[in-house]
Amino acid sequence: MTKMTIPPELIDWLLGGEPWVAYRTRVDLLGQDEAEAAVQADRAAMLAHPLVTGLVGELAAWPGPPVNSHKSAGQLLHKLAFLADLGLRADDPGMPPVVAAVLAHQSAQGPFQMWGNVSPSYGGSGVDTLGWALCDAPTVVYSLARFGLGAEPAVARAVSHLAGLVRENGWPCAVSPEGGKWRGPGKKEDPCPYANLIMLKLLAHLAEYRDSPAAHAGAETALRLWEHSRAQHPYIFYMGTDFRKLKAPLVWYDILHLGEVLSRFDWLRGDPRLGEMAAIMRAKADSLGRFTPESVYQAWNGWDFGQKKAASRWLTLLVWRVLRRVGG
Repeated sequence: MTKMTIPPELIDWLLGGEPWVAYRTRVDLLGQDEAEAAVQADRAAMLAHPLVTGLVGELAAWPGPPVNSHKSAGQLLHKLAFLADLGLRADDPGMPPVVAAVLAHQSAQGPFQMWGNVSPSYGGSGVDTLGWALCDAPTVVYSLARFGLGAEPAVARAVSHLAGLVRENGWPCAVSPEGGKWRGPGKKEDPCPYANLIMLKLLAHLAEYRDSPAAHAGAETALRLWEHSRAQHPYIFYMGTDFRKLKAPLVWYDILHLGEVLSRFDWLRGDPRLGEMAAIMRAKADSLGRFTPESVYQAWNGWDFGQKKAASRWLTLLVWRVLRRVGG
């Protein structure tokens, strides 16, 4: 498939922005090598930027407070994944103690634990307890893999367990034994669209899983839910107006997050359903090819995508990355 041409003026605009935007533009859109001087300079500036060092500092408190809402964009697991998306590595300044703290909380099953609290009515203890769920564990493991630890035995063990939970219709709602009988508001046999999404995000990053039966089952489930979005809403996950709003970072269940993940699978890039998603996003560009956030997370209001009044370089980069892969 022929890659779309991005206007040179738009590339210049992206390169003139924050160092993480410039760094990822060079690597993801221009295909520049990590060893090139300009790439290294932008990456060094990113690592030294106060917004990035601030996130690294916050993550020193891992695993942090109990995860009461996975949709809450200020949770430490989402900040961990955002640093992974930027391109931080396990040995970058401030990261070794963060990585060590995450690895120190591996469960008997394999996935890494966070604090949670499940009421006795759902089979839990009613007190803060370390455990994991399919709506957080894949994000944590994805982050470790992106930091460069995908081949570590502890990480590989976690991936194996999570991938093994797949069913014919993707990934269900599932929790560790500490979660008791808890599960989300849906039929037991239904897939959880969000768990399915972040599991695909994890597997797309791992070469040995990218073309696996598990990845194919999850991807088809995600696309089928899009295809039948008016009638199928498992676990009360809708794909309506709010789902189609462009927003960053990639935290929850929305069109950009889904498009980013599915477009990473080479064997999906000609799928008309993915093409339809890309066309919807492409239509939201301004006359210069830039994208403005249509919804925001208040926890990220210090970043350029934390407002709805002006085009965001980071959001623009994310959308164009999908469009380039899909050709939409």
